[in-house]
Amino acid sequence: MDEISNNKEYSGARHSKYWQQLQTLADQQWSLATLFAQDDERAARFSTQAGALYMDYSKQCIDETVLSNLLSLADSCDLSARIKALLQGAMVNTSEERAALHTALRLPETAALQVGDQNVVADVHRSLAQVARLSERVRSGTWRGFSGKAITDVVNIGVGGSDLGPLMATTALDEWADTDIEVHFVSNMDGTQLDNLLKHLNPETTLFIISSKSFGTVDTLSNAKTALSWLLATAKLRAGTEDSVLRRHFIGISANGEKMSAWGIHPEHQLQLWEWVGGRFSLWSAIGLAIAIRIGMAGFKALLAGAHSMDEHFAQADFAENLPVLLGLLAVWNSTFLQVNAHTVLPYDGRLSYLPSYLTQLEMESNGKSVTQHGDHIDYDTCPILWGEIGSNAQHAFYQLLHQGTQQVSCDFIACVRRYSDKVHNASLQQQHELSLANCLAQSRVLAFGNAAIAGADAQTVSEADKYKYYRGNQPSTTLLIDELTPHSLGALVALYEHKVYVMASIWDINPFDQWGVEMGKQMAESVHHAMQQEDSGQFDTSTDQLLQHIKRFS
Repeated sequence: MDEISNNKEYSGARHSKYWQQLQTLADQQWSLATLFAQDDERAARFSTQAGALYMDYSKQCIDETVLSNLLSLADSCDLSARIKALLQGAMVNTSEERAALHTALRLPETAALQVGDQNVVADVHRSLAQVARLSERVRSGTWRGFSGKAITDVVNIGVGGSDLGPLMATTALDEWADTDIEVHFVSNMDGTQLDNLLKHLNPETTLFIISSKSFGTVDTLSNAKTALSWLLATAKLRAGTEDSVLRRHFIGISANGEKMSAWGIHPEHQLQLWEWVGGRFSLWSAIGLAIAIRIGMAGFKALLAGAHSMDEHFAQADFAENLPVLLGLLAVWNSTFLQVNAHTVLPYDGRLSYLPSYLTQLEMESNGKSVTQHGDHIDYDTCPILWGEIGSNAQHAFYQLLHQGTQQVSCDFIACVRRYSDKVHNASLQQQHELSLANCLAQSRVLAFGNAAIAGADAQTVSEADKYKYYRGNQPSTTLLIDELTPHSLGALVALYEHKVYVMASIWDINPFDQWGVEMGKQMAESVHHAMQQEDSGQFDTSTDQLLQHIKRFS
């Protein structure tokens, strides 16, 4: 694998014969209606299952020939070796010359993984033990604020993966919460979220978690500074000290212990990250402290176990039955070969409301690249534009475009089969759940078959007067059914998408673990902010200078 990833002559999948064959196949006219009409076994042929996740991809514009070429394309870039390299801690993050070992964060304590001189499993479980200790102190009421009162509210301050991961998981798993302690999330740099939140919180009983891998992210530290000022304003009135406030009201999670200490985080309240943990892959680490506080350490460990089960499936299952491999190959087929450059995630379950936002970062920050790992400019489409929303809300927002717009969009429908089964007097809720499932299946059917979904094949022709009612169909989609949403099944679902991203990157020969595209904007912001403090700001382009002058008129 090291030879593959570092060999400048390596051509990868792009120059294999299977790539060329897929390009030829993509030029055909693909009709989902025709594909289903020609094969009564199509749904059974293009579906598979792993644990609690059942995937039907028969509504994708593929046939056996396409699938065979996609699987051969995966072999041509030595995907098996790449998967092994990822899981064993090889240097898969080539531009930053390090491993990407988020999978190690969910290894059981009995596993063994040595990377260089680091016993990775021992270090991970040492950190998890600290997460367990701190979360239990908060949950049991033994963690006290500066005035001696028990903590009632926890605020996670982070941005990107340090926010979206724990926010998504705690929202999805809130019915597993077994504590009255509320968990809140703050990410926005402008202070709006924090300002609105602080109006309703008691400084004596609020604990802040500062989550930042570098502990230098301006968004996070600006919110943390405001939170500290808010606490000190009350503590001084009650004869508290800054040291007491910092010790009793802040936990830090970072790979930079020196910066945590310099900021004032007490050493006992510093949780460790490692450089090989990417932010958008970090919810399994100490970044998940907010999850552990809300649902308990047992629930958090079940989340990790679910992700680990998907890791094992990814490593061991034949590619033809491998959910992450298939999901990734289908995404490559759509984006690179069929030029379907938009993708939407549609969970038909309100508990997964933040999953589309989480996957937006996971996929676009990972695979939004135009240069290969070897420095070559790419001449094919990589990551599509991704967005999403809870399905029932999306139906009343952007499904108009999906059904009758001019753009091709691929879709992932996600739904849970069982819900409310253990609730008393649940008839109405169960009926709502069934209605949601019905809408999920109905929408994927109409997207696939258009007008013919209801009235038969002849309905594809409509009268001149009714053309505005025409549904063209032929929008590709995959449906993921989860037996039941639990910490374990959520872990498997998220890990599925993590590995999908890696499969796509392997085919495209890009590095999904760096994000240089976000760095220059941060640097430029520092220069612009400095210019705001100066009288003369004529140092940028005429548009930026003009906008600065307009802003200064109000300062």
